[in-house]
Amino acid sequence: MATSKNGYIGSGPESDKVIENMHAIEQLRIAVSAETEEIKKDNKEKFDEVSERLQSIESVISKISKSIDESTVPTNNTTNMASESEKRFTLKHVFENVKKFKKGLQNFSEMEEHFNVDSRMCLVRRNNHLGFYLQCKLIIPADKWSIQTKMELKIVHKNRDDVVKTTDYCYKTITGHGFPEFLEWEKMEKEYLVKGMLTVEAHVSIIETTGLAKEKIREFDESQKDISDVILVVRDTKFYVSKMFLAAQSSVFRALLFGKFSESEQSEVTLNGIDPDDFHYFLEVLYGEPAVDDTTVEGVALLADMYDAPTAIRRCEEFLLKESKKKLAKKLEIATRYHLEKLQKKCMSDITSLEVFGRVPKNSNY
Repeated sequence: MATSKNGYIGSGPESDKVIENMHAIEQLRIAVSAETEEIKKDNKEKFDEVSERLQSIESVISKISKSIDESTVPTNNTTNMASESEKRFTLKHVFENVKKFKKGLQNFSEMEEHFNVDSRMCLVRRNNHLGFYLQCKLIIPADKWSIQTKMELKIVHKNRDDVVKTTDYCYKTITGHGFPEFLEWEKMEKEYLVKGMLTVEAHVSIIETTGLAKEKIREFDESQKDISDVILVVRDTKFYVSKMFLAAQSSVFRALLFGKFSESEQSEVTLNGIDPDDFHYFLEVLYGEPAVDDTTVEGVALLADMYDAPTAIRRCEEFLLKESKKKLAKKLEIATRYHLEKLQKKCMSDITSLEVFGRVPKNSNY
């Protein structure tokens, strides 16, 4: 390059060429800079979109975690290891534009499935009061069916005392049950609305269900008396089983039937807080039968986790990974509740992929 000692470019053909090259470089720099800004802008838009979708994933996980945390029941590894019902779940919903509710018109939350029961909350404006109801039905109802429940309906406000009412009810038809005058409308508007929105919750225990038409593969009735050495009593149902076999499948049964508990000396042992149908399918799985499907998997997983039965847990996880038609959010809930690590990892991967690549609407429940 032809330059003087003080750094100035000289004149002549070489200098003209240098100036031309520098001009071209400058133009290229400007073009690259513009392209970079465009890429940054495009990436920012994509990043913002991804962030927004990931937030929706976090809300799903948060909702599932809240439901699991609030429905966890401590156990003590005895026959009274469960409360009246281990089948607990929480519904939570934020109703919008509540002031615009039309009198007598029902306003529903989304339908959710828990333990083979579809349920949703309902708010109604009637007689200057807010009515609050819970609707429940079996996912596959037979001609005759029932769902015995205990429920706690709640209006939530972080700066005020919650409004809570409890009730027991046995659903036998697809209808709602609750309180037609849960709270005075004026009081609700003044004290519990936040920017026109009302947060409500339903905490539900399923005590017993009947009418779920699932064929039983194996018998555990008195016909098995000759090859059993203990009777497990679940409500009014007796299960004739082998102590040694159950102990080999479950650490809890091993402690209960061969440990220092008084039950180890008894010919009949009562198990509280569980459903006899769920227990039947759980035993079928332990005895090697293909009893896990979309109607039994949640109940079996609950008992497999409760009694620390790894074979049954593995069967449930394999079914949910390979065959189940349940929604991703439901699979993730089951995986998180019962510590199914492979399923949890798969669900998170699937949900993230669906959200990031825009294959489902943002408000989808997967």
